[in-house]
Amino acid sequence: MANNGRQTVLVTGGTGFTGSHLARRLLERGHHVRVLDNQRGLFYDELERLGAEMCPGSVTDRALMAEVMRGVDVVHHVAAAFRRIDLPDEVYREVNVHGTRIVLEAAREAGVRKVIYCSTCGVHGNVENPPAAETAPIAPEDFYQQTKYEGEQVAHEFIAGGMDVTILRPAAIYGPGDPERWVMLFRQTRHGVFPMFGSGEVTYHPLYIDNLVDAFELAAERPEARGQTYLIADKEYYTLNDLVRIVGEVQGRPVRIVHLPFWPLRAAAAAVEDVSTALNRTPPIFRRRVDWFRQNRAFDISKAERELGYRPRVKLREGLRRTYEWYREHGYV
Repeated sequence: MANNGRQTVLVTGGTGFTGSHLARRLLERGHHVRVLDNQRGLFYDELERLGAEMCPGSVTDRALMAEVMRGVDVVHHVAAAFRRIDLPDEVYREVNVHGTRIVLEAAREAGVRKVIYCSTCGVHGNVENPPAAETAPIAPEDFYQQTKYEGEQVAHEFIAGGMDVTILRPAAIYGPGDPERWVMLFRQTRHGVFPMFGSGEVTYHPLYIDNLVDAFELAAERPEARGQTYLIADKEYYTLNDLVRIVGEVQGRPVRIVHLPFWPLRAAAAAVEDVSTALNRTPPIFRRRVDWFRQNRAFDISKAERELGYRPRVKLREGLRRTYEWYREHGYV
């Protein structure tokens, strides 16, 4: 992808997994990258060393957003309150909805050329008729997904007002640098036995992080992206059974899948979650985590392919190999 001239680019949530990969790519392209995040994350020092302008703070801070938006050409709004079970609902709404409005207002006032809002494929909930396109029913199943969709609605207000905003809905992101999302899958398959609650025939759609970063770059530069929403995923989706076997293969470990009933696990997760919430503790298992075993996630990316020229370059086995090497190098497996 060509560098279309040096730009000043703001990445909110830029020290997290997705934001740091995006910021690193933009720095490689020669852009001036401004990183905003209220947490240091694993990659703060690396990004600073690479030349990013680090701006500690929150997207909910109006004065700060007005300051960091000065001179910005493109905003990648990645920051979000993300899937922590112990966060109150009002925190999700404050960050994911009101924070998005503050980002867009500041961008409009500063005359920013382009804003990309990072949503989630989770706004579609359990996909009843896979694969789902962007027009599939909206059916969020938790407050994170609900507030990300409300953030999309805020974005559409600004689109209607003439701003150049694009919405991306990423699928299940994975890759090197992610210490949380897929590490349990790698650890469990290393034992050679994987407990599968349910049939394992529901679908799951991975998205390698470099493929997602490609989509961010395309959305920022393609005029066709103005005012549009795109599902972003790898080319293929998999059943959970196949995914588990492939993760085992990448580690050189054949995996025996043991099928167990799902609903007793769901009931146990609900009970643990309720008790932990009452005790103000983070539950070891909870509804949203175990729903991985029952929800279909499969998406049609043809709109992004057609309009953005999006082509997922890194296939599953190569992406998993790179991820596994990073986990091993950093002691996660």
